[in-house]
Amino acid sequence: MSNGIHGTPQGEAPVPLSVLDLATVGAGHTASDAFRTGARIAQLAESRGFHRYWVAEHHSMPGVASSSPAVILAHLAAHTTRIRLGSGGVMLPNHAPLVIAEQFGTLEALAPGRVDLGLGRAPGTDGATAAALRRTDRLNEGADDFPEQLSELTRFLDDDFPDGHPYARIHAVPGPVQATSPGGVQSPDRPSIWLLGSSGFSARLAGLLGLPFAFAHHFSAQNTVPALDLYRESFRPSAVLSAPYALIGVAALAADEEREARRQVLTGALSMVRLRTGRPGLVSTPEEAEAYEFSAMEREFVDGWVRNVVHGTPDEVRAGLDDLQKRTGADELMITANAHGNEARVRSYELIADAYRLPTL
Repeated sequence: MSNGIHGTPQGEAPVPLSVLDLATVGAGHTASDAFRTGARIAQLAESRGFHRYWVAEHHSMPGVASSSPAVILAHLAAHTTRIRLGSGGVMLPNHAPLVIAEQFGTLEALAPGRVDLGLGRAPGTDGATAAALRRTDRLNEGADDFPEQLSELTRFLDDDFPDGHPYARIHAVPGPVQATSPGGVQSPDRPSIWLLGSSGFSARLAGLLGLPFAFAHHFSAQNTVPALDLYRESFRPSAVLSAPYALIGVAALAADEEREARRQVLTGALSMVRLRTGRPGLVSTPEEAEAYEFSAMEREFVDGWVRNVVHGTPDEVRAGLDDLQKRTGADELMITANAHGNEARVRSYELIADAYRLPTL
C-alpha cells in the first residue's frame, strides 16, 4: 500500500496543500474552542482536497493548546475519514521511544493508512519546561542522542529488534506483533516517519536515511533554501523514498480584505514578541495588537515577522504561495493560519481553497 507521502495537487495548486494546526487560543476563547475549530478545519481541508493535517507539540504556552499531539489526532480521526493526520511534530527527546510507538500505533489502528509521525529534536518549549518533561536538566543529551532515539523508535514501530537486544522481547502494541501472533491480523501500514527541522541537522539526517523532510519556513525562513539544498544533496534512496520529498511549513492568512488580513497577522506577531520576551499569553485581539505600543526593537521584529507571513486577499495569498514554491522547489506546502479569531482561521482556509479552485470532494 502507499505510504501516503506523495500527494496529488488539487485544482490549480502547483503542489499538494496541507494544514498545520497549533490549536491557538485567543483572548476570550478556550482550549475547547480551539479543538472544535481544529475539527472544523480538518473537515474543511478533507472536503477540499488538502493532503494532510498536522498538529504541533508545544508546552507551557497559554496561547497554544497543542501540548498532546496524539490526543488531538485521535479526536481528529473521529471527525474525518480520508485526510492524512500527523504530528508536526512530536519532539522525540521529550518522550521515551516506546511511548511514541504505542501512541502512534494506536492512532494507526484508529485511522488505518493515514497517520504521519513527524519528529523533531527541539524541546518545543523553554529549558525549564523541557527539564520538567524529561525529568533531567541534561537537555543537550536528548538532542545529541536524536539519531539513536530515532533508530530505537523505528525498531519499535517495525518490531524488528535483533535477537539478543535488551528490547527484543518488548513489543509496541498496537503493532506488527499482532500479525505474528496465532490468528493475528494486523494492518500492513505503519505511521509514515518524517523528520522535521529548522536548520541543517535534520535536513542532512533525513537525506542520509532516505526519509521525507519537513522544514519550518514559517519561523526560520532564512534557512529554508540552504536546508532543502542540504537535504537533496545528502539524499540516499531507501525503501521509503526513491527521491527526495520536501515539505515546507508556511504561515499564510487570507481575508476578504487586505487590511483585515494584516490585522489578524499582527495578533500573531504580538504573541511572538511576548513569547520571546518571557511574557507568553493568549493570542491578543486585533484591537489590542493595533493599540500596542511597540518599542523600536519590537517593531523591527514585528516588521520582519509580518513580511514572512503570506497574507492579503485570496489572490495575493495564492501569488505569494506560488512564488514561495517556485523559489524553494518544495514538493508540498503546509499552511498554518495563526490568528486571534477562530472564524478568521476557518475563513482563511476557505478562501485559499477557493483561490486555487480546489474541488469539493
